[in-house]
This record gives sequence, C-alpha cells and structure tokens, in this order.
Amino acid sequence: MTATATEDRALRSAARAIAFVFFANGAMLGAWGSRIPAIRDRLELSDGQLGIALAGLAAGALVAMPLAGSWSARAGSRLPTTVFILAMCVMPAAAAAMPSFALLIVAALAVGAANGGVDVAMNTQGSTIEQRRGRLLLGRLHAAFSTGGLVGAASGALAVAAGLGATAHLALAGAVVGSAALVASRFLVGGDEHPDRAAPTFARPTRALMALGILAFACLVAEGAALDWSAVYVDDELAASASFAALAYAAFSATMLTGRLLADRLATRFGPVALLRGGGLVAGGGLAAALAVGEPAAALAGFAALGAGLSVVIPIVFRAAARRGGAPSLAAVSTMGYTGFLAGPPVIGAVAEATSLSAALVIVALCAAAAAILSGAVRPAAA
Repeated sequence: MTATATEDRALRSAARAIAFVFFANGAMLGAWGSRIPAIRDRLELSDGQLGIALAGLAAGALVAMPLAGSWSARAGSRLPTTVFILAMCVMPAAAAAMPSFALLIVAALAVGAANGGVDVAMNTQGSTIEQRRGRLLLGRLHAAFSTGGLVGAASGALAVAAGLGATAHLALAGAVVGSAALVASRFLVGGDEHPDRAAPTFARPTRALMALGILAFACLVAEGAALDWSAVYVDDELAASASFAALAYAAFSATMLTGRLLADRLATRFGPVALLRGGGLVAGGGLAAALAVGEPAAALAGFAALGAGLSVVIPIVFRAAARRGGAPSLAAVSTMGYTGFLAGPPVIGAVAEATSLSAALVIVALCAAAAAILSGAVRPAAA
C-alpha cells in the first residue's frame, strides 16, 4: 500500500472517529437536558434557582471556548478533543448527583466548560480533517451532533419510563458513550505539521472575523428562539392544540437535520457564498411569510423553512473561521455564536411582552435573513 493510500485510509478513519465525537457530544447534551426536571425536583429548586444553575452552563462554555482554541492551535486538536469529550461524558452524572443548589452551580459550570471546550476542539479537528482530505465534512458532522441529541433525549424518556434515576441514567450513558469516544479518539489526526506555540487565547477581531461572528450570532439567536418559542407561538398566538404546537419544533429539527446531511454536497456544488445566501433567503423569507399568514399549518411550514435555511449556516461559518485563523478564530466565532444562542430567547420574550410574540418573531426572520446579507463574509480569503 502506498504512502498516499495509507494516509487516505487514516483520514477516512479520522473522519468516522470525529463524527462519533460529534454524535457523543449531542447524545450527552440530549441526555442531560432530558433529566433537568428530575434534578430540579430532587433538589426542590424554584424556577429562579434552576435558571441560575443553568446560567452556569453558559458561563463555563464562554470561559472554555477561547482556552480550547488556544490549546488546539498550540498542540493540535486531538488531545483537547479527547479530554473535553471525556469530561462531557463524566460531568452530567456528577452534576445530577450534587446534594445542594450551590454545588449544582459549580457542577453546571463544569458541564458548560466541557461542552464549550469540545465544541471548539472537535470543530477544529473536523476542519483539519476536511482540509487534509480535500473534501467537505463539517455539515455531516453537525448532522451527527443533531442525531446524537435526538438519541440522548430518547434515552432520557426510556430511563424515566424504566424508573431509572437521573444520576444512574447519566452515569450509564456516560460510561457507554465515553468508552466508545475513548476508542474513537485513537483515530483522530495528530497535531498540525506547524503548530503555533504562541497562539493567542483570543483571536484579533479583524473585520472579516467580526462578520463571521455576527453571522454565527444571528444564526444561533434564531436557533435558540425556535427551540424556546416555536411551540409557544403556535399554541398561544394561533390557538392550536398542544399536540399540534409540539410539531413546530419537530418540523424545525427535521429540516435542520436533513439540511446538515446535504450541506457539504450543496456547498461543493454551489459554493459557500451562494449556499449561504440561499439559506438565509429560505429561512428568513419562509418564516416571515408564515408570520404574515398567521395560520397553524403555515407556521409549521415556516419553522420547517427556518430549519432548512439555517442548517447550512454554522458549518459554513465555522469552516470559514477555521480556514482564516485556525482554532483561535474558530473559538472567537463560536463564542459570539453561543452568546447569541443564550441571549436571543430572553430578548424575544421581552419584545413579546411589550408587543406580541408574532411581532417578536420578526426579529428571528431578520436574523435568518442576515445570512443572505452577510454571505460574502465566507468567501475564501485571498492567498
């Protein structure tokens, strides 16, 4: 077997391995999210206390993301990916076992740090693999993450039906997923040929990097709003049944997953700029049209269009960030995007309180349309 064939085989193995890491991260997040009510009930937390504890997830992620970017740039992303995904498999069970509200906050910080760190490291690893192979990969990797989230949430439902406590369920899930992730990590690619030993923790905010960060922020504002407000809008504003309202986020999730499975193929055929422009128009225009019609069936179609259009944004934006400045740039863009995911839903709620939810969701349509307006930001930098 020639050296080229051996390298290609190794890269194919690495692609499968990092796909499993994405799946594993999604699965542990889905499992964790499904057991939050049980953790709240065991500690008898109020909604306010639960909100404070969950804010620890955000704080931990925002701290870990730039650190993971710097570490990945200096030593390659293989070791950070391995360390953070194993931490992500351990920490949810530890958090579920905490005996007090104060300790839950500390554990939530650790869960958030593990999630934020692996998010940057695994995207850096994925970008490295696709550049070495010369084939796009990030879209399918994000589809693996979405699939993992569905599997993790389903495991939570099964655990509840079986009477399995949150700590035992998360420990079991962490052991199974973590063992497989540890095996997969052996096949990840090592450090870059020329690692940057002096890589900064925070990338310099150039104009190009800010544009990518704004794109990530706008996209994840819309994703967070779909998660928190889609069913509420169909239920309250459109007076649909609760079961029909639940289909709103299901429609969004289904088209998001399908779009991510196709994102790499579409980007190869049409190019990142055209695909991002089209995605923004589909997402923003589809939701805006649904809001104008104001009917339950139209709302389902609108959220489906939102998911389809947004599905291509983050893989394209993260790829552009990694290729412009490596792991520190990816970390900076990821941090901006994650901030949007956290800040968006409360802002939508505040605007809805002052006006109406349908009016507030116009913000989501505008954020989605930003992908079309700023699509030129993902154009490859000149050599």
